Amino acid sequence: MNLPFEYEQMAVGEFGGTTPTGLSRPRLTEFQNARIVILPVPLDRTTSYVPGTRTGPHEILVASSHMELWDEETGADVHAIGICTLPEMDFPFASMDEVVRDIGRVAQEIVSRDKFLFVLGGEHSITPPIVRVVARQHPGLSVLQIDAHADLRESFMGTPHNHACAMRRTLEHARTTQVGIRSLSTEEAAAVPSLNTTIFYDFNMRKDANWIDRVVESLGETVYITIDVDGLDPAIMPAVGTPEPGGLSWYETLSLLRKVIESRRLVGCDLVELCPSPGNVAPNFLCAKLMYKILTYRFRKELSGN
Repeated sequence: MNLPFEYEQMAVGEFGGTTPTGLSRPRLTEFQNARIVILPVPLDRTTSYVPGTRTGPHEILVASSHMELWDEETGADVHAIGICTLPEMDFPFASMDEVVRDIGRVAQEIVSRDKFLFVLGGEHSITPPIVRVVARQHPGLSVLQIDAHADLRESFMGTPHNHACAMRRTLEHARTTQVGIRSLSTEEAAAVPSLNTTIFYDFNMRKDANWIDRVVESLGETVYITIDVDGLDPAIMPAVGTPEPGGLSWYETLSLLRKVIESRRLVGCDLVELCPSPGNVAPNFLCAKLMYKILTYRFRKELSGN
């Protein structure tokens, strides 16, 4: 693959890949012709409970090769918009400061070429440098986070770039709305009132039948979405490094995402913290399906011209 920029990289399969099963496959698209660019960032440096998110991006892409591309909910197949999957980023000897800078540099190269960037992690520490780039491109950006954890620590385990600090660093570039939160430290809770964030706690957010509308209202007109998959119910998403009881169901997640994407302008997204579990491919497939649902909600009208 010829790219107009360089980075340390490893080979990785295309979105949709190839499959001997006869399932629908997307046409492979070169970078210059793609509307959507998928960037796998298999970072796993600061996870503190169960490591393994490094293999998440690869397993999502493998799962995507077994996924039908027609979406029965919207009656659309958006792969023709043009989807290019880049090689995985690699950081063999880099410090976390260098990793963050390099992620930001590559994100800038992609966004500056008017591509819709969808990043697959890896741990959640990949999000702040991406948001920094997208916020420069789209002033007034707001961020929707789906997550079990607030990730608002100033520093953790000796670094401000820990995955437990992801949203604290993100707040340096954009205001946030945090959904499904059910785990935070005493220090994080004390800091919340002084931070430019709106939190929908999992234990009580559904007491308001209009909670999805309230989430949408809390967001600006231009939105970046970051999804830590431990924000979903571990009954359907057990393959995470730091699981928490509770969380969003599949259809709650889709209802929220569709309402946000149809009501606001989505300009970028990441999906992080899948920790693949040997012998259980269902979580990998869920992530692939969730990625494609987001792209379908975002681009189906653009594809049809409506």
